[in-house]
Amino acid sequence: MTKPRWGNRLLLILIVIANLTINSGSLPASSLDLAPDSDSNPPPGPDRFSIIAVDYMSYDWELRSWKDKSTICELSVEHDGMPLPDEVFQQCGTIIYRNWVAQPLCNVNNVTKCDGYYAVLLDTIPKEKEIAMQLPAASAWISIEDCEPVYSASTNICETQPTLVITGQEPLPNESIVSVEGTYDGQSFHCDDTDTCKFRIPETGDDGVTVEFWAYSSYGDSSLIYDAQVRVKQVDEGDPDQLYWYVDVLSSQWQGEISATCAETWDTFPPVGGAPEWLSTPNQSEDLSSDIPYTYLAANLILQGAVDAGTCPDGGLTPGNVVNQCGLERSREAVNEWQNQFDDLILATAMETNVPARLLKNLFARESQFWPGIFHAAGDIGLGQLTENGADTALFWNRSFFNQFCPLVMDSEICGAGYANLEEDQQEELRRALVGSVDASCEDCPLGLDLTQADFSVGVFAHTLIANCEQTAQVVYNYTGKSPSDVASYEDLWKFTLVNYNAGGGCLAEALTGAEGVSDLPLTWDSVSPFLTGACSGAVDYVNDISQ
Repeated sequence: MTKPRWGNRLLLILIVIANLTINSGSLPASSLDLAPDSDSNPPPGPDRFSIIAVDYMSYDWELRSWKDKSTICELSVEHDGMPLPDEVFQQCGTIIYRNWVAQPLCNVNNVTKCDGYYAVLLDTIPKEKEIAMQLPAASAWISIEDCEPVYSASTNICETQPTLVITGQEPLPNESIVSVEGTYDGQSFHCDDTDTCKFRIPETGDDGVTVEFWAYSSYGDSSLIYDAQVRVKQVDEGDPDQLYWYVDVLSSQWQGEISATCAETWDTFPPVGGAPEWLSTPNQSEDLSSDIPYTYLAANLILQGAVDAGTCPDGGLTPGNVVNQCGLERSREAVNEWQNQFDDLILATAMETNVPARLLKNLFARESQFWPGIFHAAGDIGLGQLTENGADTALFWNRSFFNQFCPLVMDSEICGAGYANLEEDQQEELRRALVGSVDASCEDCPLGLDLTQADFSVGVFAHTLIANCEQTAQVVYNYTGKSPSDVASYEDLWKFTLVNYNAGGGCLAEALTGAEGVSDLPLTWDSVSPFLTGACSGAVDYVNDISQ
């Protein structure tokens, strides 16, 4: 995580020293020590290997000359079949290796005239060898107590001063965590003879404070040093007699129930109290319900026979299969039912991936009006209208999704190289497979759609949005020279991500460069959107529609 640049923190440090206390009923006061950061010794980090004995078969070979059958080289390999070229190079030397790989085929009817060598298997012997194996390391995790998650706003709210919890974890069965240490806004802490460290945390500034933490193991080493940004803001929610604390944590080690999507990628907190409504997730799918009279959806329902508009002029459709007013009225009930049938799945996907449910639904509304087929026979497919370029973004920038999807298409050993290292034809195969996975078109299915395929695609589009978050962060850095947190707010970064999704990274880069030349930081959607011109201009209405 990129750490914010801090100015003079003397006042905040004094507040921390005055207010940082042990959570009652957790750790004894003597186990938590606050001291200047310079007094703490850096942990050694993971350092654990084990020597184990492994049985294997040794295959002993000789390379002999075709001309006189003399032995040229002896070598041993640990696999069935002929020695490999690199094994000949390592065990027989450069000259023999070059002759071995360059020698012509031999006519076995007159071998005395052959140049080079032939290989003879002498023996196969069972053996044992010792190898060093790296063992899983200890780790440490961060969470909070005395707070409730607010899923609709992707934040946590506390009725009492919140408690920060650092927990060590030891994966080896005969070892344990012996202490937890770290620094909170420059002040060191350590909790001995325990795997958990708890302390109450005071209100912070809008940028939060930096926390570093690690755990020591009885094995004799420690976990890695992890970091987090923690923001605590106190509010009265309109009632001065009842105070609340909003807590947000950005860390790869966060173990809370929710976190704002892409906030860690951008190192940017959402607004205090939670993200705006269009970037929120309701507690129940009924709150996603909509009743918008979508014309493209109505036309498709009439064309597929799901709505009978036979008594309307021209069967409810004007030339070009555009729904007329009568057809729109006849299809109103079916349109309402159709646009809400994915709500349960959208909510479940949002809970799983942390991609805001309302953002997903708004994106599907804008892209396809919830008709998950091919748009006008173009290359835009599915609920979110995925293209091959969009699939490329998803596979390249969302590594965890690539690791899940690639083995469904090709051998997992090939996938292990990563998308960027695959051959061009392999990348193309994956892109086409991903686009095909979101295409619900089906000639033999009712209404010409396989809705189980449409259901599967909801998760694909959520992971594609996450990939666009990652790419947006890189575009921002490449074209401003600054981290996303230095450039824009959480909400505006999401709008930039939608530009990236809709129009591509080139359009986003051009707009950011233009805005930075005439505007002071931070950049806003209002300052960037005027620079989306020409072929990029359609992204302006696109973002505005989705973010309403």
